[in-house]
Amino acid sequence: MTGSERRTTQRFTMRLPLTVRWTTGAAVGETSTESRDVSSRGVYFYLSKEVKEGSPVEILLTLPNEITMAGPVRVRCLGRVQRTEPRDEGAVGVVAAIERYEFLRGDEDK
Repeated sequence: MTGSERRTTQRFTMRLPLTVRWTTGAAVGETSTESRDVSSRGVYFYLSKEVKEGSPVEILLTLPNEITMAGPVRVRCLGRVQRTEPRDEGAVGVVAAIERYEFLRGDEDK
């Protein structure tokens, strides 16, 4: 089965700014990055270092007006790293499955 055959939701190629937090064992990391693509079930983004598959992740993103048609909407996504792949210049591509998400009010970000 190819990757395109496994997809059951539409994927949108979008470069959105993200804040990504992950936990690997006792270590916690956080960085700013951007998405390559987004669907209702997952996000593909880039990190500067490897993250272990299965690690929990929290992704904070803002959906722009062009998508929501109602102004920017901030979303907190919780999920797990499904796989990683080496990219150019030492970057790592990360596929994270979204297990749940919540919309944030203007005063919520932590």
